[in-house]
Amino acid sequence: MNKAHLHMVFNHFPIIGLFFGIGILVYGIIKKQTILTNLAYTIFIICMIMGKATMMTGEGAEEIVEELGISHSIIHEHEEIAETFMKLLYVLGLSSIIGLIANTKKHAKAHLIIYLTLILAIGTAVVSKFVGTSGGEIRHTEIRENTTDTEELHSDHNDDY
Repeated sequence: MNKAHLHMVFNHFPIIGLFFGIGILVYGIIKKQTILTNLAYTIFIICMIMGKATMMTGEGAEEIVEELGISHSIIHEHEEIAETFMKLLYVLGLSSIIGLIANTKKHAKAHLIIYLTLILAIGTAVVSKFVGTSGGEIRHTEIRENTTDTEELHSDHNDDY
């Protein structure tokens, strides 16, 4: 298993986990269940850890796909979005750690931290869409919005038939 494979294995966890965590956090808020908010916090912390693992394998994956002839510019765009996503995951993870501590100590500001974490999680989830799409576009040309000249020539050639 090489770094590109590991990168593809790890990269789904932070994105999918965010959506599960948000759902559980919202349900925990509605039901006023601390155990559910703590579960959501734990999921967000795991997302942060898996995001770091994804970043650690990203450089190796970049080297491999560049050898396959993939443009550095499309990889760089993905890398920039991923760095922003990771910063948000760090803040979300820290907020979740603080939330867990606040819930455990039954701190008066625990509810404030829950809502702050929810807003952070939603913002991070929005950025996750962009990082996931830009990563997918590296090897899946069919989902790219812009086509290359070669693809345009190929489609023009098919129009002649």
